[in-house]
Amino acid sequence: MLFALLLSLVALGAAMLRLHAYRAQLLEMARVLEETPAESNLLLTVRMPGTAARRLCRAVNARLESGRQLRTEMLRAERELKYTMACISHDIRTPLAGAIGYLQLLDGEPERREEYLAIVQNRLRELEVLLEELFVYTRLLNGASAPECGETAAFPPLCEALAEFYPQMEAAGVRPELRFEAEDLRVWANRTALERIYRNLIANALRHGAGGLVIRARAGEICFSNPMGTGPVPDTNRLFDRFYQSSSAREKGGAGLGLSIVRELMEQMGGSVSAKAEGGVLQICLCFSKCGDGRGD
Repeated sequence: MLFALLLSLVALGAAMLRLHAYRAQLLEMARVLEETPAESNLLLTVRMPGTAARRLCRAVNARLESGRQLRTEMLRAERELKYTMACISHDIRTPLAGAIGYLQLLDGEPERREEYLAIVQNRLRELEVLLEELFVYTRLLNGASAPECGETAAFPPLCEALAEFYPQMEAAGVRPELRFEAEDLRVWANRTALERIYRNLIANALRHGAGGLVIRARAGEICFSNPMGTGPVPDTNRLFDRFYQSSSAREKGGAGLGLSIVRELMEQMGGSVSAKAEGGVLQICLCFSKCGDGRGD
């Protein structure tokens, strides 16, 4: 009986020591959490045996890591926003300042009213394009829902996009050459997004090309090609990066978002886009998802 009592006392003492150790461990973990800065990469450690303590430690560390990743993402997004605003502000100010300047000239030269108003209209149109690109790109980056895709006729939206740019192409002496394997060619895409992609690629060719535009299409792929002129050869590894522009590109307008939008839309539709510059020609190819067979019935 006495032996059993001694065993019980020993077991009770061991249990009390273990509880004390657990308490000390929990207090230590609480102290570390209270004193460690939120931006620290420190993780908790546990010295006590047993799955319960380790499970608690793992759960707390997982929350800490999740919080750090969230803070990192928020800081990255803040930097992205500041960088975006810094880059776009210059491009917005340029046409806006031009429009204001010509409006002021109207007071001193009323006889040139029509000429100045036409220039003001062009500057405001440039501003409208810049703001639209910024709006679309911001929506894409902020997690706007991916466009709903299906087998889409590739030719009709291209014709609509080309018609929209007819005045600019006429003024630049550009007559696009279309080389479609078949006019009933179909791709896996969203029609609205596809038309946006076409418009951005046509605008890019007109703004930075040296005249001429060839559009080739075959099952699953559509390529836009145009001469690059005598300016610097674009870095095709960076061509789709936001705000990337060659040294002379700023003089020709644009905010450097058009091709970034093309890449974002293509990726959201399950496709991809690539570029190469060879023999004085820039070629941008759209590669669509193989979910569609590429041909109509």
